[in-house]
Amino acid sequence: MIIKLYEENPNERQMRQVIECLNDGGVIIYPTDTIYGFGCNIFKQKAIERIAKIKNIDIKKNTFSIVCHNLSQMSDYAKPISNEYFRIIKRALPGPYTFILNANSKVPKHLNRKKRHVGIRIPDNNIARMLVEMGETPILSSSIDLSSEEFEFCTNPELIYEKYHDKIDIMIDAGACGSTPSTVVDMTTNEIEIIRQGKGILEDVFS
Repeated sequence: MIIKLYEENPNERQMRQVIECLNDGGVIIYPTDTIYGFGCNIFKQKAIERIAKIKNIDIKKNTFSIVCHNLSQMSDYAKPISNEYFRIIKRALPGPYTFILNANSKVPKHLNRKKRHVGIRIPDNNIARMLVEMGETPILSSSIDLSSEEFEFCTNPELIYEKYHDKIDIMIDAGACGSTPSTVVDMTTNEIEIIRQGKGILEDVFS
């Protein structure tokens, strides 16, 4: 199923339809401030396994990220961080960043069996954040496959749906999206490390 939503004013009835799908263990494709991504309820292990199968990745060796609505919800799933790190995150989010933090006990173990870390996303996208706010549960954040490096495919929701329609339950069509993923920043130690340079320029946060 494909659902058309507008970021400025997404239809509440349709949003609740997507949330019901997530709560039932469904897999969706949804827009962010970077690229379209796969999503599911973080507590639905079988849904996460479905996404891992779609992407052909080993669930035991990958750190999945979660989308939170705001910084308060972020703190529900991450261990306390220093004031310096918090100030950086506060200035960067919502935005095109994924911050790797030390996970607390509320993060399901099936999200990351190798290390107790969690990637936190608060996208600058109203649809993504509203799904979490209305559903009251973070959703998984895992980018669609960009290995083809086909710009049109990455940004065109109709082409994305054509490729994945038989593997997912709902595709949210919010129009053209970007083709550059988020910048991944590791904050699990005393030194900040950029794991992947993406759309977000961390230096801009300090300027």
